[in-house]
Amino acid sequence: MQTNNEFFLDVDIQPTPNPNALKFILNLPVKNQGNSTYKSPSECADNHLALELFKVRGVDQLHFFENVIAITKFSYEDWDSVEKSVMKVLEKEMPSHNPDYNDPNPEEDRRRNLSPELQQIETILDRTIRPGLQGDGGDIQALSYQDNILMVKYQGACGTCPSSTTGTLEAIKAILRDELNPEIEVYIAPEF
Repeated sequence: MQTNNEFFLDVDIQPTPNPNALKFILNLPVKNQGNSTYKSPSECADNHLALELFKVRGVDQLHFFENVIAITKFSYEDWDSVEKSVMKVLEKEMPSHNPDYNDPNPEEDRRRNLSPELQQIETILDRTIRPGLQGDGGDIQALSYQDNILMVKYQGACGTCPSSTTGTLEAIKAILRDELNPEIEVYIAPEF
């Protein structure tokens, strides 16, 4: 951890395919292992930075990965005011942010308990699709696979991205048809 005297924050803000999501790429790590997606302040656990970012008017969802925070906003907010407020939070909170924060990782347990077919699908997604999604501030989970039908769930910026229901879904289907099952169909699971 750095003291305030040594602290230097550099942030590069980049668009994602989702018009309501931006990537804030920092010169410092925000999450050393794995990734975290938060849909509400109550999910932030020990991540004080995430909790403070949810206080910014218009912030809908957060995704932490390596040195990237993908922020999804509500469509009625303009990016200018959201960006300025996010930058103020980052400048205030990053000097004390611990990128090794304790974040329950239900994904490890979930994957361990998947069927062999779903584990194979997750491995294919890890190698092919997931890096691109994570690079754009999102992720994907394979939820169920039965009768050649795979149900998936998007996370982070991918959850509200228009291309996730078209091009990305078709790419997933094409890869899985090529590498796993030529008859597989892929659908987005409904939110409950």
